[in-house]
Amino acid sequence: MPQIAFGTGSKWKGQDVTDYVTNAIETGFSHIDTAQFYANEESVAAAIRETGLDRSDVFITTKWSSQAAQQLELTQVDLYLIHNPALAKDYESDWRDFEAVREAGLTKSIGVSNFNLEQMQKLWKIAKVKPAANQIQFHPYNYAGTKDLLAFCQQHGVVVEAYSSLSPITRYPGGPVDRPVNAAAKRLGATATQVILSWVKAKGVVIVTTSSSREHMQEYLDVGDLPALTEDEIAAIDAAGARGPPSSAHRRIRDAAILLSTTALLGWRLYRFLH
Repeated sequence: MPQIAFGTGSKWKGQDVTDYVTNAIETGFSHIDTAQFYANEESVAAAIRETGLDRSDVFITTKWSSQAAQQLELTQVDLYLIHNPALAKDYESDWRDFEAVREAGLTKSIGVSNFNLEQMQKLWKIAKVKPAANQIQFHPYNYAGTKDLLAFCQQHGVVVEAYSSLSPITRYPGGPVDRPVNAAAKRLGATATQVILSWVKAKGVVIVTTSSSREHMQEYLDVGDLPALTEDEIAAIDAAGARGPPSSAHRRIRDAAILLSTTALLGWRLYRFLH
């Protein structure tokens, strides 16, 4: 499995992602992650056709969410996941169906998404074909709470895939993780985004990320060429993440301060213009 995937969820749900997936593949992504719930599998398939690549050149992951069949127009996917444990009304019966899909050659591997440790342990006991992967939300602010799950997966050879890894930048800017991330970025001559993705990589986790920008796509792929984070840098990010993201009150105060500063600056510029 390629160690970084282009995701088609998040803001792309229900949208035609043909151009974005085509750009991702042309930039260098060879792993495309989609899902029935995203309602864009058909455009993912169209993008793959447009690239003209052999099917074997692209690793395709999709996820089941109660619909009868995937819309990728492919005879086989590489990885087929149960999108959410809430969709598995009967673990044993539903997993037997997944095992049958694999046996029929419709997917090379089967796995899960958003399963916690208890759910993984329960599934492990009844699975004849063990899940090959578990795709979870994973970033420095929830790492402490996922350590046991990661240890279980690593012990049993289950690949962990991470989505929302850039949450410290996109959802929780200004939090304690910023300082060690920025320090590592300065040492490496890299971006904060690249440092966070390098941290994910250091945990042995596959990255699932997305962008509409070729520039950002290349930024993500370039993580593979960066020197590794030091043990001290990884530990510093771990420790900062364990402190938790900035509270909503803290974010409101920060945003208000930014707004006040911006308003004051605009007011000064207007004053200078009028006088």
